Amino acid sequence: MLLAIDTGNTNTVFAIFQNDELKYSWRCQTEKSRSADEYAVFLKQLLDLENVTWDDVNDVIISSVVPDTNFHLERFCEKYITCKPIFVSEKIVDIAVDLDQPQEVGADRLVNAVAVTKFYDTPAVVIDFGTATTFDVIDTGGIYRGGVIAPGIRLSIEALTNRAAKLPQINIEKPQKVIGKSTLQAMKSGMYWGYIGVIETIITKITDEMGKKPYVIATGGLAPLYAESTDIIDVVDDNLIFKGLLEIYKNYKNA
Repeated sequence: MLLAIDTGNTNTVFAIFQNDELKYSWRCQTEKSRSADEYAVFLKQLLDLENVTWDDVNDVIISSVVPDTNFHLERFCEKYITCKPIFVSEKIVDIAVDLDQPQEVGADRLVNAVAVTKFYDTPAVVIDFGTATTFDVIDTGGIYRGGVIAPGIRLSIEALTNRAAKLPQINIEKPQKVIGKSTLQAMKSGMYWGYIGVIETIITKITDEMGKKPYVIATGGLAPLYAESTDIIDVVDDNLIFKGLLEIYKNYKNA
């Protein structure tokens, strides 16, 4: 079995693959100080529920955008799974990165790009609804051209409510009307329809710059909610990053 770990700024997701099939996945909050033993305690209980043992796991691949967690994750793998994990970087991905500083690209963005070149037509754009909302451009031939980084939706809500004393916390949902008749409704409209506007404008600008409409893949927890209100998104793929991690792992082992 392969353990794939996606460490993001907000959540860390653990996924188990068996014979290239995604069998199980679990998530916990990303904490920079979480120790190797704490990772083990968290994951052991979940593995037990599926009758999976440490010995069943042969390898580990990690995509991390939080460097402070890497030491503890590596120690966890070495101590409990008795293997050295593979960390994703631009050095091991089978994709050309057309940037001035390739090492600056987040591992998650590279992983998504690898998945796109394997499973979708290019040119393509991945919209990842995470802590930040990112737009990654993969050109014809599987070349990573760069992208756009915007504040994440939940991050925007936190900033708004923290800086404005009278504004309440809100749930992210699709409002029935654009014009809000209360503060709460107006905030929900802004966070929903405002980001629909961001998505459509950025994809339109990317299309103009590329001279061709890219295939647009949305991923991340909020992707289905926003995809239902715009035709500019072609498909939602909840497991895009794990498809990419599996592909990178297979290429790395076969190199």
